[in-house]
Amino acid sequence: MSTSPVPSTVEREKLYQWVQNLLSPEHREEALVELSKKREQVPDLAPLLWHSFGTISALLQEIIAIYPLITPPQLTATQSNSVCNALALLQCVASHPDTRSYFLQANIPLFLYPFLHTTSKQRQFEYLRLTSLGVVGALVKPDDKEVIQFLLNTEIIPLLLRIMEHGSELSKTVATFILQKILLDDHGLSYICYTFERFKSVTSVLQSMVDCLQREPSGRLLKHVVRCYLRLSENPRAKEALNRNLMPSQLKDGTIIQMVKADDNSTRRWIQMLQRNLSNAPKTASQF
Repeated sequence: MSTSPVPSTVEREKLYQWVQNLLSPEHREEALVELSKKREQVPDLAPLLWHSFGTISALLQEIIAIYPLITPPQLTATQSNSVCNALALLQCVASHPDTRSYFLQANIPLFLYPFLHTTSKQRQFEYLRLTSLGVVGALVKPDDKEVIQFLLNTEIIPLLLRIMEHGSELSKTVATFILQKILLDDHGLSYICYTFERFKSVTSVLQSMVDCLQREPSGRLLKHVVRCYLRLSENPRAKEALNRNLMPSQLKDGTIIQMVKADDNSTRRWIQMLQRNLSNAPKTASQF
């Protein structure tokens, strides 16, 4: 198992200087680039960023500065790259166990939501959305109930559903992964299945994604879509609704298996489990 190399004393001094330079508008862009390159190599970069005076505020300033350029879309590629470097550093903070809770308590994910609201197909906006999704993805990856609770108290689900329906393949994949992680949490599953309207909004998008995947196959996206359906089938009311008329025919009759790669055993197993769950539905099932 490989480990990140320990920076030398000279490299640590450079690191401290770059962190300090984030406070200087003249040197911030270079510091963002250099620190972004180092985020995988310096295990304690997240605590260093969080506990350094003014650093997080400087990163948020970089983000807030481009809000006026979102609508109408005026963002340049250079501006997008700079903000995405700031987002990459925030992702580092979001993914570290020592700083994740602070990150949530400061409501920092909310600063990213304006980027998730964007719909422009221009490359710089797609890059911005994808990097913002990466921050949320880093939050949900470790199965932290505090993270799920935080997200459910925000507008994240409608934002994810819109990206799942209209985004690029990569953005759809990350957004569906985040939805999957929310569903895998018991509170997240209960939240989405609490009303028929919430449940239907999710299954409508998943259905359209299955239809789209028939035209434009993507193994990794299909994997997350199937896992979402499998998790929904574990809720009694959702299972009954899926059995009634909300399950894609491709999943019901098993034809979707043709879209699964030969070596993707986990997705094949999930499809079989999903079909078994639905066939074992009780006669008097719970309903919405």
